[in-house]
Amino acid sequence: MQRSKIKEILTQKKPDDEVLVQGWVKTRRSSKSVTFVQITDGSTLQDLQIVVDETNPGHDAAATLTTGCSVSVQGVLVESPGQGQKFEIQANTLTVLGESDPDSYPLQKKRHSPEFLREIAHLRPRTNTFGAMARVRNSLAYAIHTFFQERGFQFIQTPIITASDAEGAGSMFQVTTLNLNDVPKDNGAVKHEDDFFGRPTFLTVSGQLEAEIFAMALSDVYTFGPTFRAENSNTSRHLAEFWMVEPEVAFCQLDGLSELAEDFLKRLCSHVLRTALKTWNFSTNGTITVPYPP
Repeated sequence: MQRSKIKEILTQKKPDDEVLVQGWVKTRRSSKSVTFVQITDGSTLQDLQIVVDETNPGHDAAATLTTGCSVSVQGVLVESPGQGQKFEIQANTLTVLGESDPDSYPLQKKRHSPEFLREIAHLRPRTNTFGAMARVRNSLAYAIHTFFQERGFQFIQTPIITASDAEGAGSMFQVTTLNLNDVPKDNGAVKHEDDFFGRPTFLTVSGQLEAEIFAMALSDVYTFGPTFRAENSNTSRHLAEFWMVEPEVAFCQLDGLSELAEDFLKRLCSHVLRTALKTWNFSTNGTITVPYPP
């Protein structure tokens, strides 16, 4: 049987469908005759409840599951009597794919601080917060490419390592293979000819220059990729690394660019709220409605 993702189960499946779901255990509670297991597979913010009764061969294994275990469950989808969940699975089989030591697994049901999650970066994508961030970013990236592709723009992949300062006013991160403990010098000046590229090179601050060149040949182009700024400003208004969208349009006046920018922002906001509304509301700790059509 082909695996179904939880998002698909909650939006496309119907009661009495037999499904195979695989994911990680978030919580487990047991009684004498039945065990309830909440699992997630990252496809949606919502969990899916698995019900394993005492007649199931996997009941003993289910009763010992701990947070972080990976499981494979095959069963029948039924309407859930509990509040806040549309369906649950009456398990026919439950297989433990990977165990998790409860004494060492750091993620628990309680909310963890960003400082704590920074210490366990390899596991923090499993938290609701980081999972929500990833899904919203994915939705936005899809909408960015779709918006420009529908309008006939060409996507230009610009260099990340460059010798050009496209902005001319900021600080750049320098890239070098020279031994910083023994930098080769000639009359006090760094011998860049001994470096990998033979000249000073940096992480890009913008793909604008390359995009402008291609716009002079392909008319309408855009870049979308990582950008780096080395200004020593430790504030919430400065990012050392971020992703930036830069369209360049030939034969276009200011009014046309303004309309493009407005349509772009409307499209992105509308798309992410329609495709990831619950995730967005979770990540913003509020409720937002869609004010205009996509």
